[in-house]
Parts: sequence; structure tokens; C-alpha cells
Amino acid sequence: MTKVKIVYWQDEGMWLGYLQDYPDYLTQGETLDELMDNLKDIYQDIVDNKIYAVRKVGELVIA
Repeated sequence: MTKVKIVYWQDEGMWLGYLQDYPDYLTQGETLDELMDNLKDIYQDIVDNKIYAVRKVGELVIA
């Protein structure tokens, strides 16, 4: 089982969210379950290289 952090919220009756490491890929759902399904689909598309030029958030350590 893979765990991925997400950011989500409700706005005007819709659920919105994105994968924390991939904030460019915002999605929505009429229900929280629909949003979660959409986020899983986006994750799978990224893993399967179906999305071109994926930008990712990372961390840089500066000493």
C-alpha cells in the first residue's frame, strides 16, 4: 500500500484537492469519495508516465 499526502478543502459545495508533491494537478469532486477517486487517478497517471513534464515539489537542504 502506498501512502500519498494530499491537500483538500470544500468550497461552494465542491471538494477540491491535489497531491501534496504535485500541486499543479488540482482536481475536484461533488463528494469527498469522488475527490479521493480523482486523486488516485491522477497519482496513477503520474506513476504510469501518462502526464508529460510533471513538475514536483522537493526540498533543498542548504548548510
